Amino acid sequence: MFVGYLKVADRCPVCREDLHHHRADDGPAYLTILIVGHIMAPLIHILFTRFRPEPLVLASLLTVGCVALSLYLLPRLKGLVVAMQWAKRMHGFGTAP
Repeated sequence: MFVGYLKVADRCPVCREDLHHHRADDGPAYLTILIVGHIMAPLIHILFTRFRPEPLVLASLLTVGCVALSLYLLPRLKGLVVAMQWAKRMHGFGTAP
């Protein structure tokens, strides 16, 4: 479905479905922030209250965790948004050529 990390192909290489008219916009980024925030916020609390690491160590670990989780989730959530648009026939999906 993707040509690069986040670039959606103009058409599916398997079924030849046109994908160029998708409108993912900021939806995947919003969902990524929402999910990463809900995972990392309790983790920050648990790490800080139970282990009391040095602030720089805590910030470093959580920064690496947030970036890694964000990079992992972003293309998957973009694929989810485009697939939902396709399934609901939104933004030109499902119209006769």
